[in-house]
Amino acid sequence: MINVLIIWLVALLQQTRDQPAINTYHLTGFAQGTTYSITYYAVDSFVTQKHVDNTLASIDSSLSIYKPYSQISKFNASSSGLFIDTFFQAVVKKSIEVYNATGGAFDITVYPLVKAWGFGAKTNTSIPDSAAIKSLLPCIGTGNIQLNKNNLQKNIPCVQIDVNGIAQGYSVDVLAYLLERNHITNYMVELGGEIRVKGVKFPSGEQMTIGIEAPSKNEFTNEPLQKKIRVKEGAITTSGNYRKFYEGGSKRITHLIDPKSGFPIDNELISVTVVAKDAISADGFDNALMVMGLQKSLAFLKNQKDMEAYFIYHKSDGSIADTATQGFYKLVVSN
Repeated sequence: MINVLIIWLVALLQQTRDQPAINTYHLTGFAQGTTYSITYYAVDSFVTQKHVDNTLASIDSSLSIYKPYSQISKFNASSSGLFIDTFFQAVVKKSIEVYNATGGAFDITVYPLVKAWGFGAKTNTSIPDSAAIKSLLPCIGTGNIQLNKNNLQKNIPCVQIDVNGIAQGYSVDVLAYLLERNHITNYMVELGGEIRVKGVKFPSGEQMTIGIEAPSKNEFTNEPLQKKIRVKEGAITTSGNYRKFYEGGSKRITHLIDPKSGFPIDNELISVTVVAKDAISADGFDNALMVMGLQKSLAFLKNQKDMEAYFIYHKSDGSIADTATQGFYKLVVSN
């Protein structure tokens, strides 16, 4: 019996020695007007910078409102719609899902309003009046578009869509799928602050730790990371009104537009961080929660499975506070 045990231990040791070493690979670059960073652990560099850049270029050719040749730009310029590729289909399908789930708080047909408020591909320097906004509202509403397989149609010619509120999350998912197709199961993908993780770090075996940035007390400068969470598998995205805005008279005009009123949101929320199974879901819902406001968002999340959220907001006295769903607190790592 002892001899058998010794032979088994020797065989196990030899098998361990024969296993190829796990290496760490880092890829960084620039895409979609921001930066990306990928870290993965594998025995070889199965996914390269070229693979990533080609993938992101293909997504841009489909979904970028800043590329006149993209499919989304062609759809917006059309009077009735067109046939679209799989990237576009996936984003529109998820956008319709989030629109329906949130009662229209997330709406990709908001692009005419985005342009009117100066945040589109061509910036507008003047602030629109109520009459101008009212004239655009008939063009707004995801009910004005229909997706039938690869055929995306619009009911009225003025309908235009902007998927910037969900496309970066989707891009992160596509990059994650690229890694997984190459049998990489331990990774972190980040694009423009949107993150997806799976597995553990090597050689420590620890789960991935994500830092959540919070605005400072005056909202215009960054403080050290306020929260750290640990996620085994999933996505983390953040939407906030303290990054993209401009001053319009005495008001701050944020890029987040309420599709129902036609005006930039003006509620207590400063930022929302969402943890979900995939980045396209987290990215779509973080924008919707910003529009909905704190109380409606918390009530909404009570009925959502596999989704947690962390909120930074203004209290009635002007001070800044934070709160989160119960499931989010379970992910927090003490410093």
